[in-house]
Amino acid sequence: MNNVIAVDIGGTHLRAACYLNGQTKPSAQNRIRTLADQPGSFKRLLETIESVFPKNDSVSAIGVASPGPLNPHSGVLISPPNNKELHNFPLTEKLAEHFGVPVFLDNDANLACLSEWKFGAGQGHANVLYLTVSTGIGGGAIVNNQLLQGFHGLGAELGHIIIDPNGPLCGCGKHGHLESFSSGPAIVRYVREQIEVGTKTTLLSDPSLSPLQIAEAALKGDALAISAFDRAGYYLGIAVANFLASFDPSILIFGGGVSQTGDLLFKPFHKSLKEHIFDLHYLENLIITKAALGDDAGLYGARALAEMKLNSI
Repeated sequence: MNNVIAVDIGGTHLRAACYLNGQTKPSAQNRIRTLADQPGSFKRLLETIESVFPKNDSVSAIGVASPGPLNPHSGVLISPPNNKELHNFPLTEKLAEHFGVPVFLDNDANLACLSEWKFGAGQGHANVLYLTVSTGIGGGAIVNNQLLQGFHGLGAELGHIIIDPNGPLCGCGKHGHLESFSSGPAIVRYVREQIEVGTKTTLLSDPSLSPLQIAEAALKGDALAISAFDRAGYYLGIAVANFLASFDPSILIFGGGVSQTGDLLFKPFHKSLKEHIFDLHYLENLIITKAALGDDAGLYGARALAEMKLNSI
């Protein structure tokens, strides 16, 4: 029988699962702490994959979802955040050498998009745009039933579109990216900055301040908390107006924790989107919805990547 191993290298957890061809649920799966700040990252990855590798059956391929930047064509992790041990690391080559099967790699946001298209909210759509709004902002695009990767494999880095070149510093080191306005940390940073200049609020600027706390305060009527989400939604609307003009999808799928705040984010988002869209025709029959696969998106995407690559060989 043909089994595929799916791997999701997350910031907090490292996950692996074995899928039998045609089966929805994995025959085996495991999850451990990533511990990216500790030595032995590749050894832990090998052990996690080995734990789900079938003892008496064959494996056709391994698919891996990882934070970027990375090159899916060469299989090299360029500079995954918070894991210097795996910088410029030839991941697919090393895994293929160890397990003796083809290995395929792509950006975790790209594969979340692929998984939603193949198994989730984007089924039946030929042109899909996916955005995860969380600790960072990532994206992926299906264009005419093909996953967009680009010449260098770095396509659809949607969180790093420049909204304002004079804007806040992004985690990547550049100014004014979407991620610096609308991600969870950006919302927290804005609230802290406003507290420092004396803006009244029920919130406290302490190390534990989180987007969830800010959302809860906003729902209770805290003006600063509401303005933080208004700001995030406003800039998200500008970005998506650009994305619609670039990709013209039939469905826009949102994932990530910040997207779960509902109207706090999406009311100002929809208002801003309509204000900044090049032509309202882009919004006709456009479906805007939430991701369906949750935490399993990375695994499903890695599986879909492996199966897609095998079918093209």
